[in-house]
Amino acid sequence: MSDTKPWYIKGLRFACTECGKCCTGTPGYVWVTPDEIEKMAFFLQLSIQEFSKRYIKRVGNRFSLIEKKNYDCVFLKEKKCQVYGARPIQCQTFPYWPEHLKSSMHWKEAAKMCEGISDNAPLVSFEQIENQRINTCAKNRSDD
Repeated sequence: MSDTKPWYIKGLRFACTECGKCCTGTPGYVWVTPDEIEKMAFFLQLSIQEFSKRYIKRVGNRFSLIEKKNYDCVFLKEKKCQVYGARPIQCQTFPYWPEHLKSSMHWKEAAKMCEGISDNAPLVSFEQIENQRINTCAKNRSDD
């Protein structure tokens, strides 16, 4: 076991500006669980069946939100999330995804598309970051 501390042990500066940039860009997947599907359906006052028909695609044994033709999230409208109060864990934990926390270089790369990662943003503690990272990792494991 390594005693090496993560490079972000002193915390990272981030505050969501709700710019919507994390909901746009290249093709990808927003993985969702049955519980998250139910929560978003309830939020939009739709049946689970109707919600799934409109917004979900099956990828192997997993579920993902569909994308618009330009690859934006299906719930991004006028740069705002239409299900913000019920958004999936994958969205809630951005930008504290393992791929962004690998190194300071990866974090700086994420900052190029996320204006909330800024030297002027409030400091987020190591403990808060780890909680988000662990939630992301646990969700990814439960989806497999």
